[in-house]
Amino acid sequence: MKRPCQFGPIRRLAALAFVLPLSIATATAQDSGGSRPIPSFRELEAAGAIIGEIRINNQNIFDLDDPRENNALFRLANLLHIRTRPSVVRQSLLFNSGDPLSARLIEESERLLRGNGYLYDVRIQPVAYHDGVVDIEVTTRDTWTLDLGFNFSRQGGSNSTGLTLKEHNLLGTGITIGVGRTSDVDRTGQEYFISQNNAFGGWTSIEYRHGTFDDGNSDSFRLDRPFYALDTRWAAGVSAATSQQIDSIYSSSNIIGQYRHASDRGEIYGGWSRGLVNGWAHRYSIGLQYQDDAYSTDPSLPAPSQVPADLTLVAPFFRYELVKDNFEKVKNRNQIERVEYFALGVHSGLQLGRAMTALGSTRDLWLYSAAISDGFALSRNDNLLVSAYANGRYGSEGGERQFYGAMGKYYRQQRGRGLFFTSISADAVANGEPADQLLLGGDSGLRGYPQRYQTGTQRALLSLEQRGYADWHPFRLFRVGGAVFYDYGRAWGGDNQNTTNSGWLSDAGIGLRILNDRSARGGVLHIDLAFPLNADPSIKSYQFLVKMRTSF
Repeated sequence: MKRPCQFGPIRRLAALAFVLPLSIATATAQDSGGSRPIPSFRELEAAGAIIGEIRINNQNIFDLDDPRENNALFRLANLLHIRTRPSVVRQSLLFNSGDPLSARLIEESERLLRGNGYLYDVRIQPVAYHDGVVDIEVTTRDTWTLDLGFNFSRQGGSNSTGLTLKEHNLLGTGITIGVGRTSDVDRTGQEYFISQNNAFGGWTSIEYRHGTFDDGNSDSFRLDRPFYALDTRWAAGVSAATSQQIDSIYSSSNIIGQYRHASDRGEIYGGWSRGLVNGWAHRYSIGLQYQDDAYSTDPSLPAPSQVPADLTLVAPFFRYELVKDNFEKVKNRNQIERVEYFALGVHSGLQLGRAMTALGSTRDLWLYSAAISDGFALSRNDNLLVSAYANGRYGSEGGERQFYGAMGKYYRQQRGRGLFFTSISADAVANGEPADQLLLGGDSGLRGYPQRYQTGTQRALLSLEQRGYADWHPFRLFRVGGAVFYDYGRAWGGDNQNTTNSGWLSDAGIGLRILNDRSARGGVLHIDLAFPLNADPSIKSYQFLVKMRTSF
């Protein structure tokens, strides 16, 4: 960044003789061990530094300067891969040349960049400081973004398969496009999708999906400019979706009734905010939502005891969101050797809408939803994350389809590479539709029992895990961990409870965790062997589960 010089010719030469060696020494001091290292971002901010040049160093998947990664396979992967374009990285930065340096904006920019699956690593650092101007380098390393493969999972005695062709970073633009075919206990079909989170050169996200399944079709579209950062001043968006599917009613893992459900939904909104003020962001939105649900029986399906009444809702709404700026940078919590950010500040939202017959609604109803989460650093090694939610509708006949619940997660970092993890959750549904069941077993908790082993209108679950994160990076592609776990819980209430084994249940087991950290998919493969401790003769003495999840 060029700045006008205030020195005369003689003083200019004298100043250059002093400043130039100092700038060179400062810029290289961190590498050479010199006595004048570049100050930290917080020190530079306190000194009133101005941002000068912003250099984007977009690196390929594998570092060929590292002998462990310089082999024929990795060189081929780098050759075939199209790196993320510098302009795509630059669009995610919350600072520009000429701005006063803000350490908070730099940290938030790193957090936003790390949220993109096509980036393996992100480093933002000062590389030169002279005359009150700091040059910044943003270094990113890509992941392998072409996802082509066969997926298999087994949970609670049920198998699921999938075939996927997905590109997470088309031609280095950040566009995701793909097709996937899935088959599980509920439905079989394929889905086509395309999305981009930085459309039109900014923060607008756009997405379209089309699915064709054996129980119906689905289409959805979303165009959204969200509150993408803490200091964002406005947001706006529109979305629409239509779907046809079969809703099922379960009892003791068995389907006892089904009906067809056709749904159309849409929303348009606009929001505003004063930005981040004293560490808090207050956000306000108004909008209009549309919902149309139609239900019908099918002679080819098991007859349900009842079918919900058709319902159309057109509701203006007001939404309020409160966010506290407080994030902790950690490792080895929900990922393995990957940087994570724990939100340790309050994040809450409340939406209230009014469906009116004058606008075309079937009935006059109040529609509400609320959620709140918070995090606490109990000590340097202890984190507690808590959350709660409630949503439903209220009319002249009282509350309808009301869902509410709470969860707590506790992380205790141990010496070495261990972590003790506890989660406890409870939720309930009141005056719901027949298919509004809370399920327990398999992928919904209680890993030692079949899928949907218990159903009810109330549910509680406790999970304890002793985790280990290995310092092992096989083939420079995978990260490995393991867990010993214990689950205790129950689902109860309603008309279709498990009458065979309806009490509190528990299980114990061991599991292997494998993270493919060079893939944009970035999931954690869970391989678990779980043993039910309150089994009845109708189920196996163990459950073998294989599932790709988003976290440990």
